[in-house]
Amino acid sequence: MSLDITSLVKKYDTPLYLYDFNNITKRYEELKDAFSGKKSLVAYAVKSNSNLAVIRHLANLGAGADCVSIGEVRRALKAGVKKYHIIFSGVGKRDSEIREALKEDILLINLESEAEMKRVEMIAAELGKEARISIRVNPNVDPKTHPYISTGLHENKFGVSIDTAKRMYIYAKKSDHLNPVGIHFHIGSQLTELSPITEACGIVADLVRSLDAIGIEIKFFDIGGGLGVIYDDEKTIVPADYAKAIISQIKGLDITIVSEPGRYMMANSGIFLTSVLYEKQNGDKRFVIVDGAMNDLLRPSLYNAYHKIEAVQKEGQKTPADVVGPVCESGDFLGKNVELPPLDHHDILVVHSAGAYGFTMSSNYNTRGRAAEVAILDGKDYLIRARETFEDQVRLEESCDTSWQV
Repeated sequence: MSLDITSLVKKYDTPLYLYDFNNITKRYEELKDAFSGKKSLVAYAVKSNSNLAVIRHLANLGAGADCVSIGEVRRALKAGVKKYHIIFSGVGKRDSEIREALKEDILLINLESEAEMKRVEMIAAELGKEARISIRVNPNVDPKTHPYISTGLHENKFGVSIDTAKRMYIYAKKSDHLNPVGIHFHIGSQLTELSPITEACGIVADLVRSLDAIGIEIKFFDIGGGLGVIYDDEKTIVPADYAKAIISQIKGLDITIVSEPGRYMMANSGIFLTSVLYEKQNGDKRFVIVDGAMNDLLRPSLYNAYHKIEAVQKEGQKTPADVVGPVCESGDFLGKNVELPPLDHHDILVVHSAGAYGFTMSSNYNTRGRAAEVAILDGKDYLIRARETFEDQVRLEESCDTSWQV
């Protein structure tokens, strides 16, 4: 993004999220083109950035939506995603969520356990419907990523074993209210090595072949998401190589490949801007105190994740500093030992790679309003979420009956 950041800060203030919609388009087309010649669906992982304008932009490009709550399903529908391009995943779905998803007639519900399958079957029977389902298989492959975003090992809460999955598919095939049309796996996020993906694909493809041998036809082969991006100096997987590896494992299968990218689309399509409040020296330790905090961008505090941080239009000898926010927690930092020049009040810092799992994980901790979000498309800026006010935060509390306290 080539931006006049100073002007944008004057217009929208900080903390502020900016998203490059041209880069979102580029990333989508790269991934879609990698699977050209094969039936495929790119189902955007809404959890990575759930702004309606982002979802709508991708829907207009032809993307579907991978949703992990009924709220995300509603967002996808509201943003114009075709209902038969929407997948409802997630470990814990309430009966009301399952019921609504079935009524909306989305593409499929992704199951995570036998118990969940029985609930979906019961609710579908109550509604007089046939539920299109997929089962999330746990291939027990080490994704070689951060343990908090590893999802494909037996020690993780996601999915079922190969043997359990086979039993579930046989049960679903015999049911009057379940239609097993898909299979799903996702071994983890921020994957930077191809071998675990290839191994997992091979294991799940073999299961599809064994199901086909007993008359269970799988139409959708959902490979999940997880393609890594560059935060620092990572070596990432080229989409063409990614697609080639997957296709090599599903030879002979007539299936639609479904991918669920989130971070891949959004991380490096967004930046977070924050203003310097003060500098502070505690002994030998330098702190740069900014108006952005862990409630705005949680990843550094939650994962000790690295985000490149740079000062805007500021020169001088760089020395290490911890970039910290106003939240009353020792864990409130955006970066540690960041090389920065001397900074003054109102100087601006850019936190890179903040488009995924940034705003969407933000909160109102310390009664802080959430940041504004702005889209940049063809060099023009558009406000896509207004800055949250104090009144926005207390509205649901003020609407309640408080007479009992008088």
